[in-house]
Amino acid sequence: MDLNAEVDHLWKISQSWVPLIMQYGSRVLLALVTLCIGWWLINRLTNKVGALLALRNADQALQGFVSSLANIILKILLIVSVASMIGIETTSFVAAIGAAGLAIGLALQGSLSNFAGGVLILLFRPFRIGDWIEAQNVSGTVDNIQIFHTILRTGDNRTVIVPNGILSNGIITNTNRQPTRKIVFDVGVDYEADLKQAQQVLLDMADDPRVLKDPAPQAVVTVLGDNAITLQLRVWTKTGDMGDLVSKFNIEIRDRLKAAGIDIPYPQRVIRVVQDTPKV
Repeated sequence: MDLNAEVDHLWKISQSWVPLIMQYGSRVLLALVTLCIGWWLINRLTNKVGALLALRNADQALQGFVSSLANIILKILLIVSVASMIGIETTSFVAAIGAAGLAIGLALQGSLSNFAGGVLILLFRPFRIGDWIEAQNVSGTVDNIQIFHTILRTGDNRTVIVPNGILSNGIITNTNRQPTRKIVFDVGVDYEADLKQAQQVLLDMADDPRVLKDPAPQAVVTVLGDNAITLQLRVWTKTGDMGDLVSKFNIEIRDRLKAAGIDIPYPQRVIRVVQDTPKV
């Protein structure tokens, strides 16, 4: 009798628990399946992101950081979604995460701006280490590109640290990006000079193996000034040879024009002296 009563009691209890097990068990099973599949997909996706950054020749530190950050954010969102599937109230949890993110963002506003700028620079590569750039009223060689700032070395060997936030939002002139550069060299000659001869002197000076033949060198008249006629020599050269060619032109031009009998006039100023005649 006691055994039968106990069995009946257990049967009644099981009948009350079976619907709950069926209801929540299916949710838990679905949540576990979703968690496993989502976890696997997130790992695959973040690996693809890292591979994409590698194809774009992004910095290795940026590759690892972006992949890890995306992995963590997506997994947090997955866990919140799985918790809501089970029936756990996630509204307060999401609100707490949002409030914490807002507080951190406000506290680190400047640093986050520099971080975002560093990510953009490392991702899109407007310049690379070794390039000579001009930005934010500073010019120099790029020594290092970091997440929060870029280090430049000026021509007189000073180190300048530029925050990436303002660097990525400003105008950047990269003098090393293009393989060739155009040299525009101006020289003034006397009004009495033979312009055809002067042009030929400039073209002869451009007869240098470092000067590219295509586009061909040009010597043109650009300005009829107050004291001189300005001739302009236009040549193309490889970026690395530009400095040496400009130096050569500056050194040779005076002697070549002088040998051809062409004067380079000095600036002139006419002073008129008016003398008052004394009254009688």
